[in-house]
Amino acid sequence: MIASIVICVATCVAMILSVLFFPKIKLGKFSIGTYWVITLVGAIVLMASGQVDVSKIGQALIANNSINPLKILVLFLTMTILSIFLDELGFFRFLASVTLKKARTGQRKLFVYLYVLVSVLTIFTSNDIIILSFTPFICYFAKNAKINPTPYLAAEFVAANTWSMALIIGNPTNIYLATAYGLDFVSYLKFSILPTVFAGLVSFGIMFLLFRKKLSSPIEGEAEDFVVKDKFLLWVGLAHLLICTIFLAVGSYIGVEMWIVSLCAVGSLFIFCLVTALVRKEKPRALLGCLRRAPYELVPFVLSMFVMIVGLAQQGVAAKLANLLGSDFSILTYGFSSFFSANLINNIPMSVLFSAIIEASSGAAGLGAVFATIVGSNIGAIFTPIGALAGIMWSGILNKHGIKFSYLDFLKIGVTVAIPTMFAALGALYIVI
Repeated sequence: MIASIVICVATCVAMILSVLFFPKIKLGKFSIGTYWVITLVGAIVLMASGQVDVSKIGQALIANNSINPLKILVLFLTMTILSIFLDELGFFRFLASVTLKKARTGQRKLFVYLYVLVSVLTIFTSNDIIILSFTPFICYFAKNAKINPTPYLAAEFVAANTWSMALIIGNPTNIYLATAYGLDFVSYLKFSILPTVFAGLVSFGIMFLLFRKKLSSPIEGEAEDFVVKDKFLLWVGLAHLLICTIFLAVGSYIGVEMWIVSLCAVGSLFIFCLVTALVRKEKPRALLGCLRRAPYELVPFVLSMFVMIVGLAQQGVAAKLANLLGSDFSILTYGFSSFFSANLINNIPMSVLFSAIIEASSGAAGLGAVFATIVGSNIGAIFTPIGALAGIMWSGILNKHGIKFSYLDFLKIGVTVAIPTMFAALGALYIVI
């Protein structure tokens, strides 16, 4: 047991240090993220040292159950590709430009519009894609309009990582934890919507009060006049996302798993794009953009973390942690322990670990623990930039645009917003469970 813990802890510490100090390795013209390489090495060491039963890992990868990590990865990657496709066509940039034009009269109206827009889009797409799409646009607009970008960057980040709780597809942590517990699209929504609304309203209110003085100055610049060029493919992409979401909601009633629904949606989208490109006699640029930008690094990362957590579970660590957290006040204990754990080892590894802990509790932790952990995995991303991969990517984009937003700056906003938001979400969870 000690050896397994040492290997896993050392791997997680090395991963966090790599994210902070050397996030990329350059190999010629290519660069790869160090975080997944380190976790892969940790998983290999764990298997090579005999601390995990490799045969059980193989059985888990071919098992026909909801916790199969391959199914979860397919669901996440395909839903992400649907969002990336819309971004490649300029859909999010177009909506942002329209929103900024409508809010031309003042910063406070702009702040409200941006928060609402990011919140709505996050619910139906993915928090990571929204952050990657909107952050550069906010940086450009703030520079041209000669306004402080901090309120809008904070609003975007907080909204994306709060309203991502609403649907099971909003965050890969939602997908992993909910499917591990056997929850489908509709069952998840029944318990997630009220905590999400409570958290969203509280986080917005705090941020509005926090930035009210900075939002009092006028807007001097102009919003970008952006037009979507390929409206046909845009409607095709929106139709696929809408139909996919509908079938995700009814899939459990017709006996179709969510990963099959999303995979079919992406397959259909690819066929549409290829046929359209052949008819037009041009390259399928949006499709190629999706293939380039898909987060493939999550595959070895999630699988490596899965191996390490299985190793800990086999050594009895998950059971001991389950006993430590107990079954009394599980919403509070699992909620805040997952919240702080996400900021120590990142929210995806935390979700894999807590899934094993909940399973080791033999049902004693209950549904409250599952959703409390989901709340912690989402809102935990607001506390520090290490809490989620989205925070790491967000910080990298700001550095490229020359915007200073230090770890301490992030933590000041995180403490002010994240803690009250956690209490609001967990309070709502007590009501619905």
